[in-house]
Amino acid sequence: MPTSSSRPARKAVIPVAGMGTRFLPATKAVPKELLPVVDRPALQYIVEEAARAGLGEVLMVTGRNKAAIEDYFDRHPELETVLEKKGDAGRLAAVQESTDVAQVHFVRQGEARGLGHAVLQAAAFVGDEPFAVLLGDDLIDARDHLLEQMLQVQAEHGGSVVALLDVGRENIDKYGAVAVEPGGTDGVVSITGLVEKPPVDEAPSSLAIIGRYVLGPEVFGVLRETAPGRGGEIQLTDALATLVERGEPVHGVVFGGRRYDTGDRLDYLKAVIQLATERDDLGPPLRAWLTEFVADLPAEGASQG
Repeated sequence: MPTSSSRPARKAVIPVAGMGTRFLPATKAVPKELLPVVDRPALQYIVEEAARAGLGEVLMVTGRNKAAIEDYFDRHPELETVLEKKGDAGRLAAVQESTDVAQVHFVRQGEARGLGHAVLQAAAFVGDEPFAVLLGDDLIDARDHLLEQMLQVQAEHGGSVVALLDVGRENIDKYGAVAVEPGGTDGVVSITGLVEKPPVDEAPSSLAIIGRYVLGPEVFGVLRETAPGRGGEIQLTDALATLVERGEPVHGVVFGGRRYDTGDRLDYLKAVIQLATERDDLGPPLRAWLTEFVADLPAEGASQG
């Protein structure tokens, strides 16, 4: 019988309890995870990514005022009937896709006590197997198989695996940062230390943790013992640092592909434009319009009077 460390990950956890304050006032009524990226919510991209990687069961850790997320991933028989009667097969398929892509479950976090606390709510759902955590602010392009690579690294080495991005030392204070052993092959590094949002001059490197994790089940025991850290919250980064201190393997996969940050207003707009320009239906007319629009913009610093 395989041990828990040798079992393949089958489940994904997506924390969606955040208040979305950077997108107020829109997020007074609409969860930030449902804001459209072209014509699909950011959250659907995340669920599709998990499903592509073979994680067919997904748990969303929700909070207050997030009932719309449950509605989105539920069936809508009345709407489906209307579209079917109209013969609108394309839109009918799009509506059904959100409910068919994976088996989605929900649990309430209760109170916002940090990412580590949100992940801890998944303990009963996950059991004693490795699992993935996907954060909804980070969209990874479907052509870049980051999660699949992370799952493979975890299967080979056990322990936990985090996604890393070189953000430059000047930006590292906005992220969890890692110290790594020299070397590494194929972008996979062994992590020797982690710290949440360090001052720039104290950061161990410019490698930042981005929103993808593959975690061993032992993280739950550590999270239960983790005291509130930065911001008074239970930080997942602190729990991973404890695992490293205990000698548990924690690896990083350095990502060099296409990532879209939908948690920042400007980057959200960039993501919508980038993804729309690559669509067969929207791309050609949008690129033509953008070319004209940019050509008519005044030069930076030029008078508009």
